Amino acid sequence: MATDFWMPAPICLIENRNGQLTENREALQVLATITQPVVVVAIVGLYRTGKSYLMNKLAGQKSGFSLGSTVQSHTKGIWMWCIPHPKKPNHTLVLLDTEGLGDVEKGDNKNDGWIFALAVLLSSTFVYNSIGIINQQAMDQLHYVTELTERIQAKSSPSTAGAEESIDFVNFFPDFVWTLRDFTLELQFNGQPITSDEYLEKALKLKEGTSNEVSMFNLPRQCIHQFFPKKKCFIFEQPTSGKKLAQLEKLQDSELEAGFIEQTESFCSYIFQHSKVKTIQGGITVNGPRLEYLVLTYVEAITRGDIPCMENAVLALAQIENSAAVQRALAYYEEMMNQRVQFPTETPQELCNMHATCEREAIEVFIKDSFKDVDQKFQKKLESQLEAKRDAFFDQNLNMSAQRCRALLQDIFSTLEESVKQGTFSKPGGYSLFQQKKQELIEKYNQQPKKGIQAEETLQEYLKSKEYVAKTIEQTDLALTAKEKEIVEEQMKAQAAEAAAARQLEELLKRNQEMQKQDTGRKTIPARVEAEVNRIGRRLRKLKF
Repeated sequence: MATDFWMPAPICLIENRNGQLTENREALQVLATITQPVVVVAIVGLYRTGKSYLMNKLAGQKSGFSLGSTVQSHTKGIWMWCIPHPKKPNHTLVLLDTEGLGDVEKGDNKNDGWIFALAVLLSSTFVYNSIGIINQQAMDQLHYVTELTERIQAKSSPSTAGAEESIDFVNFFPDFVWTLRDFTLELQFNGQPITSDEYLEKALKLKEGTSNEVSMFNLPRQCIHQFFPKKKCFIFEQPTSGKKLAQLEKLQDSELEAGFIEQTESFCSYIFQHSKVKTIQGGITVNGPRLEYLVLTYVEAITRGDIPCMENAVLALAQIENSAAVQRALAYYEEMMNQRVQFPTETPQELCNMHATCEREAIEVFIKDSFKDVDQKFQKKLESQLEAKRDAFFDQNLNMSAQRCRALLQDIFSTLEESVKQGTFSKPGGYSLFQQKKQELIEKYNQQPKKGIQAEETLQEYLKSKEYVAKTIEQTDLALTAKEKEIVEEQMKAQAAEAAAARQLEELLKRNQEMQKQDTGRKTIPARVEAEVNRIGRRLRKLKF
C-alpha cells in the first residue's frame, strides 16, 4: 500500500445482522491491497462509552467512526479504518471499532462474546473502554475475558489447563490497554499518589482464599493476568458537561476540558509509539492480505459453529503463502536463467554453473517469503520443481543448439547440394572432387561460433543423412572410370591391329617386289596378291574410321 493511501472514512469489516456475523467483501478488498506491515488497534466496551471518539482521535479526525448521540448503539459489527501510521514509516495503522457490548436492543447478546473474541484475535493492541472506576461491577462487565478459552482455541491439540494453556494464549494475544472514561477519583493509595498503571495493578490484585466468592472475584483478574502480560491503563476525566456531550465530535478543543485533551493526547501518543506490528505464531509479520485471511478464517469458523483455532489459522495461511512463495521462487529462477544464460551454451558445465547460482537465489527468495514450513515440506517441493525446470532448460539448450547447427549446415552446404543437383561431380574423378569440397565446408562449419553442445552430433547427423548422395557419386565415378578404361583398351587394341595389318601389307608388297624381280616379264600383280592387298586395305580403313 502506498504511503499516501488514506481511506476517507471507515468501512464495515465484519457485519452483525440479526446476530449473524459475516465479513464484508469490500473491506477485505481494501486489506488485500495493503502490502505493508499492519499495526492493528481494536477497541471494545459497553455501548455508549465513547469508544468511537478515541478511535477517531487515533485517525487524526474529529469524525469518522459513528459516535451516536442517543442511548442507541450505532456501531454494528466491527468497523475498520486504515491509515498511514503516523510514527512508523511504511507501516499501516488499522483501527477496529466494535459495536457496544450489552446493547439492550439486541435482546440476545450471545454474539457479544464473539465480537470480543474477534477483537482479541485480530488486534496487536486491545483497548477495553469502560466508564468510571475499576470495581467489581466493572470486572463483572468484563466477563467476556473469562469466556475466551471457550471461544478461542490456541492450538489444534490444546494443553490441559493452567500455566500451559496460559502460555499458549500469551503467544498469540495482543497487548492490553484499559481506558477509564469519566474518572472522578484522585489517583492515591494510602495518601500517596499513584500512576494509572499502578491503579490497574492494584485493581487486578487477587484475593487469598478458596471460597466460591473469592474464586468468582479472582477469575476475571486471573484471566487478564494470564492472557495479557503487558497491560497499560489510561484515565480520562469527563470531556465536558451537560448536553454538550451529545455533540462531542462537533466541539472545538477550546470547548473541552484541558485535562481531557491532555489525557487523549497521551493515549494517542502511547498507541502510536508502543503498539506493535500484528504478528502470528512464529513471529510472522502480518500485512493486509494476511489480516484479510485471518478475518475470513475466524468468521467462517464462527459461522460453522466451530471454535476459531489460532494455530490452525496460521498453518492454513502458511499453506497458502508457502505455495505462493514456491511459485514466486520458480518465476524468479526462470527469469534469472533467461536473463543470464546465452542459449545455446558452449558446454554443459556452463549451464550447470548458472543453474546452481539461480537455484540458490530462488531458494533464498522462498525462505524470505515463507513461514512455518514444517519439515521443509514446501522447500523440498520447490527443490523438486527446480530440478524439473533445470531439466527443461537443459532440453531447451540442446534444442536451440541443434536448431542453430541445422541452420548453419543448411546455409554452408547449400552450394554443395546445388552442385550435386547440377551434376558437377558426375564425371570420372568426381567423387574425389566431392570429398575435397565437403571437407572444406566441414572446416568452415567448425569455425562458426556459438553452435552449442550439439555441434558435432548435428554435423554427423547431417553427414549421415547425405551418405546416399556420396555413395551415388562414388558409384557413378567408378562406373565412368571403368568405361573410360574400356575405351582406352579398345583404342590400344585397334592401334595394335592397325600396326599388324600395316606390317602384313608391307611384307606382302615386299614379297611382290621380290617376285617381280624373279619374273621380270610379268607386269601385273597376281590376282592372289591383289586380293590380299585389298583385304588388308579394308582392314586398315576399318581400324581408322
